[in-house]
Amino acid sequence: MSFKEFMCGRLFSMFGLIGILILSGCQLPDEEIVLRQIRDVVADATSEPMLKAEAVFYNPNNVRGQLKSIDVEIFVNGKKAGLVKREYHVRIPARGEFTVPLEVKLNLKELGTMETLLGVLGGKKFDVQYSGDLRVKYRGLPIKVPVDYKSEIRLRF
Repeated sequence: MSFKEFMCGRLFSMFGLIGILILSGCQLPDEEIVLRQIRDVVADATSEPMLKAEAVFYNPNNVRGQLKSIDVEIFVNGKKAGLVKREYHVRIPARGEFTVPLEVKLNLKELGTMETLLGVLGGKKFDVQYSGDLRVKYRGLPIKVPVDYKSEIRLRF
């Protein structure tokens, strides 16, 4: 065996070992991010009503990440009321909670304007469902996380 062959074999082995170490160090999440609650829900009473809230998520994994986007439809009493579709650059802590502000333009025509206004004035509770997905990145790899969350809220104007 020549010196050149010996060195090529050593280099190939060294690159293989480095590749294995890099791949073993790329830990991906084992569990999905969880939407724990939607809090501080407020609706403004303008000609184009907006629902503002704060979504609280929990990352159960040992790996930090980054929230890239949210694409979630919002249903009020079973009727589509709005869509949250927004890009984000929010750091996701390992084994921790993080919050994301939400703003949704409500479609009162779809809900029935009079029924909604009378319900709000009368203190009626609304069933709200959030359905869609998050796009997150863990160590540069994109992952899609489904969202399906239901709550009962009382809107405050």
